[in-house]
Amino acid sequence: MLKGLVPFLKAQEIQEIIKNLAQEIKKDYSDTTELILICPLRGPLFFFSDLIRQLQKPVQVDFVLIESTGEGSFRIKKDISLDIKGRDVLIVEEIIDSGLSLAFLKERLKLSQPTSLKTVVLLDKSSHRKTFIPADYRGRHIDDRFIVGYGMDLNEEGRNYPDMYHLGQ
Repeated sequence: MLKGLVPFLKAQEIQEIIKNLAQEIKKDYSDTTELILICPLRGPLFFFSDLIRQLQKPVQVDFVLIESTGEGSFRIKKDISLDIKGRDVLIVEEIIDSGLSLAFLKERLKLSQPTSLKTVVLLDKSSHRKTFIPADYRGRHIDDRFIVGYGMDLNEEGRNYPDMYHLGQ
């Protein structure tokens, strides 16, 4: 275990948030026969897989890898492979921080002309926003904390922790 971590959310609490998000999404997409979920690698991977299981409806999944090139610029290292034109698409993120990478991804995916394009985030840290990008589905608003665990890391450590922690002051 990394040193200096303070418990934030237990695995059971995380699963309850995900269950509630899945219920909202299922209600809104009840008429949709199949939903495409896109996971920007790596952080959302655990949230992504748990959400898919809770949705209990037909979904297709795809992955994208975005790399920051500095000062709010990004490039796609691994693009999606599914054709999303005319489809309902949901981007699954573990946390919105500055909002810059999510805004970049949304703009990129809009070029493929999906019928709808929405976002679901587990954690929303609006205090760091550099661009306005609301989440269509938000699990929990958090204050200015650095989160580790449940997919989120500190220098590539801690992703595998089932609970979430924040760095102690």
